Amino acid sequence: MKTIHSIRCWARVLAGALVISGGLRAAPAGDGLVGRWALTLPGGSAGWLEVKKENGWIDGSVLWGGGSVLPVSSLAMADGVLTVTRVSDVERKDAAGKVVRKQQFTETLTARLDGDVLKGTRDVPRRNGTGSDRSEFSGQRIPALPPRPNLATVKFGAPVVLFNGKDLAGWVAKEANVKSAWSIENGALANRPPPRVAGQPNVRTANLRTEREFEDFNLKLEVNVPQGSNSGVYLRGIYEVQVLDSHQKALDSHNMGAIYSRITPTVAAEKPAGEWQTLEMTLVDRHATVILNGTTIIDNQPLAGCTGGAMWSDQFRPGPIYLQGDHGAVAYRNLVLRPVVK
Repeated sequence: MKTIHSIRCWARVLAGALVISGGLRAAPAGDGLVGRWALTLPGGSAGWLEVKKENGWIDGSVLWGGGSVLPVSSLAMADGVLTVTRVSDVERKDAAGKVVRKQQFTETLTARLDGDVLKGTRDVPRRNGTGSDRSEFSGQRIPALPPRPNLATVKFGAPVVLFNGKDLAGWVAKEANVKSAWSIENGALANRPPPRVAGQPNVRTANLRTEREFEDFNLKLEVNVPQGSNSGVYLRGIYEVQVLDSHQKALDSHNMGAIYSRITPTVAAEKPAGEWQTLEMTLVDRHATVILNGTTIIDNQPLAGCTGGAMWSDQFRPGPIYLQGDHGAVAYRNLVLRPVVK
């Protein structure tokens, strides 16, 4: 596995190292900015940007930290400078919570190439109208996706039992300074955050991650999500497989088993809330397969980049399995991983 990781690291160096220091050099015009970019955001959080040319138009999508991958409002390239805007609607409310005014705020990303590194700034107007806040970000070009792997020829190693059914051995809170609501409940790994109280801010509780880190693998588990609740399974710490009470809802990239906001299941296979469900996830060469309750809902599909809440944007770095605990109650059991052996 170390040899594989070394090869991947060398491939990333060839694709362009992520360097923060140094002055901007003259950037190539136009097409040098086209492509997919793994972004490092303020505080080390992860983002993603795609710039593409289609039918004479320049277009793109962006992921900034959490949430979904969203289309940009406008995108322009001139003199080696990329300018991206996103427009969002904001409601102003009075003390009673009544909407008194609706406004639009325009967020602007400006970036250019410094060698192989995308370096830029983000300007966001303050909602109270007293100016704007500026932050810096950087990006590394993501190498082109490889062809779909032939899963029939992939070799998997010995199973790794991630949860022993007795205690939290092998697991740690992803956020050390956030209260954890994870415990053992009837042999399951359960997250029971405090109930929400109307009119009060939600109490955030910690996500849970494995101490071990992995590259490519097959992961099987069982999950029980209560009515109206929400969680997620992050593969290698960067790709979220959604866990949601979405029984009988229309197909969507935010429903149970989806690669969150990126890949929509081809068929709805979720069970009603409160029932144990099986999830089997295979990650090989930046392609994902998801089998929900015995039905293949995502079949060896390419992963263009990280999802919201990723620990980092590097798609080649080994990472943990992490379970989302900051959204709602959920329980997991029988988590078994088989690493790919090459």
